[in-house]
Amino acid sequence: MSTPPIILATRGSALALVQARAVLAQCQKALPDRSFEIRIYKTTGDKLQTASLSGASLPKGLFTKELEVALLSGEADLAVHSLKDLPTELPEGLRLGAVGRREDARDVLVTRTTDAGPHRGYGPGLSLASLPEGATVATSSTRREAQLRERRPDLRVVPIRGNVGTRLRKLLENGELDATLLAAAGLHRLGFAVAADGMLSGGPQDSEPVPSGRFRLYYLTPREMIPCVGQAAIGIEIRSADPKLEQVCSALNHPPTESCVKAERSFLRTMGGGCQAAVAAYATLSDSTLSLDAVSYLQGHPRRATVAGDASAAEALGVTLARQLGVPT
Repeated sequence: MSTPPIILATRGSALALVQARAVLAQCQKALPDRSFEIRIYKTTGDKLQTASLSGASLPKGLFTKELEVALLSGEADLAVHSLKDLPTELPEGLRLGAVGRREDARDVLVTRTTDAGPHRGYGPGLSLASLPEGATVATSSTRREAQLRERRPDLRVVPIRGNVGTRLRKLLENGELDATLLAAAGLHRLGFAVAADGMLSGGPQDSEPVPSGRFRLYYLTPREMIPCVGQAAIGIEIRSADPKLEQVCSALNHPPTESCVKAERSFLRTMGGGCQAAVAAYATLSDSTLSLDAVSYLQGHPRRATVAGDASAAEALGVTLARQLGVPT
């Protein structure tokens, strides 16, 4: 009797599938004698395309619950997540088995170019600081909105939903929008090309390409816009007691990224926030020293702090930083 395939659960978005296929390739390389299959699940977040993601009433696990149900039922063996979407408190019986190598964790500011059409466009050299007074920026991220309002209180911030292609199309067609914010990692993984002058082209092979010459982007430094906890990292969730996946997880795990996101997720867990909370934290590793920067808007005004220490104490560093920022009571 042949051994049944190991099932990888994923969402069905273009980005989720790109990430799942990359994990599948790593699995096949690590265990060439085993077979693997991808199985697609539609999550609650996928179904709520018109809902704002900034509401406090949204359920936890918006983009993960259905995948976790598949794991617990034995229907799937591992779930591939954008780690930023994975709650810090996992259901009983599940654990974070591996963390993939982090891509570029920065956010990017995307605008139309001057040749994009009838609506206002922007030339090279644009930055967050140089956006015109009163410009409209579209984002449904509470974290991004809070940092935007802190740095540029004159900006108008409006919600936007949809995958990367949908958001770019909305920016192109809606003259009331001046810019939107996206994750650099998502653009890179989807195959978008960024020229030296910031011009954006390309995109997923299995969807409509971005019109060349229509968009320009500007990379925001982590100092300008602290990334979301776990941003640009892929998380592999598995059942807590499943020894057959130990070899797979060992091959998928990137220890430096794991240390960084442990600190970030520990900070978020201690703050008591979820992935839609108005907090942000970003860790970097130099040799064995881990530095963690964070900002919290949970008390109505921005509070920032930094801690550093040995990477072996990553989770403790996250707790320390949360306490410095004032854990909400």
